[in-house]
Amino acid sequence: MGRTLPSITQVFLSELGSGSSIARFRRGLRRSDQYVLDGLLAAAHQHLAPAAYAAHNLPFEVFLLAVVLEQQKELRRLQQRLGLELDEAFDDPLLRRPDPGRPDD
Repeated sequence: MGRTLPSITQVFLSELGSGSSIARFRRGLRRSDQYVLDGLLAAAHQHLAPAAYAAHNLPFEVFLLAVVLEQQKELRRLQQRLGLELDEAFDDPLLRRPDPGRPDD
């Protein structure tokens, strides 16, 4: 017997097909925004296996969750990187945070 439901990969690829609403939305975007959307969709594509495991009735919601997950990971990477750069900047005596327990130099 054949499958009665399409696989999550088939659903994902059909959502990106040339006649889909996402494809029409993408065509309406500026070129720079199209590249950003492509990156978000690539992030969702990385999580097809967990999406299949979730077996959700509305797979597009799981795709959106995958995009949010990737955005959160990138935000954390940037926060950590920025935190390291700020810590290095405060090693400079002119930029050091004031220490309330230490007398002024």
